[in-house]
This record gives sequence, C-alpha cells and structure tokens, in this order.
Amino acid sequence: MIKVGIIGGSGLDDNLQLTHVERAKVHTPYGAPSDLIISGQLQGRAVVALARHGANHRIMPSNVNYRANIWALKEMGVTHILATTACGSLREAIAPGHLVFIDQFIDRTTRRNQTFYEGQQVCHIPMSEPFCPTLRAILAKTAAELGIAHHARGTMVTIEGPRFSTKAESRMFQMWGGDVINMSTVPEVVLAREAGLCYASIAMSTDYDCWHESKEAVTIDLVLKTMAHNAAQVNRLLPSAIAKILEEPCQCREAVKTALI
Repeated sequence: MIKVGIIGGSGLDDNLQLTHVERAKVHTPYGAPSDLIISGQLQGRAVVALARHGANHRIMPSNVNYRANIWALKEMGVTHILATTACGSLREAIAPGHLVFIDQFIDRTTRRNQTFYEGQQVCHIPMSEPFCPTLRAILAKTAAELGIAHHARGTMVTIEGPRFSTKAESRMFQMWGGDVINMSTVPEVVLAREAGLCYASIAMSTDYDCWHESKEAVTIDLVLKTMAHNAAQVNRLLPSAIAKILEEPCQCREAVKTALI
C-alpha cells in the first residue's frame, strides 16, 4: 500500500489541508524526530508529514536528527518521500520562485551521520542516481500540467551551514556544476535510500545566493519574501503529484539489499 511521506517546513499540515489528521510521538533507536509525526489523507491517499526543522523552525540544519526522521517515517509505513527544501540559485535561468526537481547532489557537509549501519555491518549504498527517477518524472509532468515554472533536473550543493556562502564559494560551486544550493538534502536522501524508500526533492529557489553582481546578496529577509509564493506553488503541486504515484517495483527500494558487507 502506498503511503507518502512529506518532509517540509513548519505548519506543513495546515498548508496541505489534510483530512483525518492525527499527531503521534514516535521513538526511534536514534532519538526523537524533529517534531510530532502528522498523518492524514490527501486526495484519498495516506500521507505522513514531518517538519524537518521542528515547530517554529527551531532546529538548525546541522542539528536535524535526519536518522530519526527517516526511521520514524519508515516505521509509520511510508513508501515514498517528497521532500521540500528552500535553496539558492547558482544559475541565471533558475529564478527565485522556480522549482527544481534535482537529480544529483554535491556533498559539502562534515558533521552529519550518513548511515544507519554502525555495528557489525557496513553499507556501501549506491548513489549514482540518488533521487527516484519515477517520482521526479511525476513531479515534472505535474508541474508542466499546472503551469508551474520548474526545471526537470539540477545538481544540489549541500553545505553545512547555518551561514550562507561567500562569493568565492558560490562561484566555486558554479564551476563544479552546481545549479542550486541548500543545507538539508544530505544526508536525508542517503538515509532514505538505505531505508529502501523512493525519495524525490522539490527544491524551491528563493534567491541568487551571493554570486549575482546585479542582485542583492542573500539575506534571511530576502528568502522569506519568496517563501510564500513558493509554498503556494508546492501546495498546488503536491496533491496532483501524489495522486499519480503507483505501486510498482523500483530500484530505490532494492539497492540496500546488495550494499551490505
């Protein structure tokens, strides 16, 4: 049975207009998730939602308990995850307000636990295609149908944060092939693959980072100004996209079976 997990910001359940809403405190071997787990119905589909940074955005990116979050969603029966994330744009074509359905990442984090396996097994999880291609195709098709400005692929640079980049770093990430930049995709996507879940990210461009000489450098005020527009677009996208998800075999769910030593 398909159950879709949605990872996003505070107040997510209110924005999504879920019905039959319940909230549960879930305990995991890795500690507490970021917040209460919210379950409900959206367009007749079972949905589980979690605020990545907790209520009122109180948890900074490096302190998010990513392992507990993914473990808790798995325990709740989630099969697919759609994760929303604010990001800066490293490309002129990706304007603030555009959505990007990323297909690759570059990891610049240093402090985060990236595996569930720390005992007698080592997990060398394949990451050549980190995001579920089926979910990405559904998101791109739905965005096109709804007339939402989007990009069907892109490379996400995930930095440690919570500070923003310097101009030198921003330009370096461009030279590396980065298209957008955030602080939360890694290790979330890696842990989802270890857990055997299909995972796709909806990256919401809020600014041009600090590389764009003709635009003002990124500030939290600038980010917040674009967030309301982005949230409205995602709230249009998610119900239609979720309705298109089918129960079918996917390599995302099988990869971990051959990754353990």
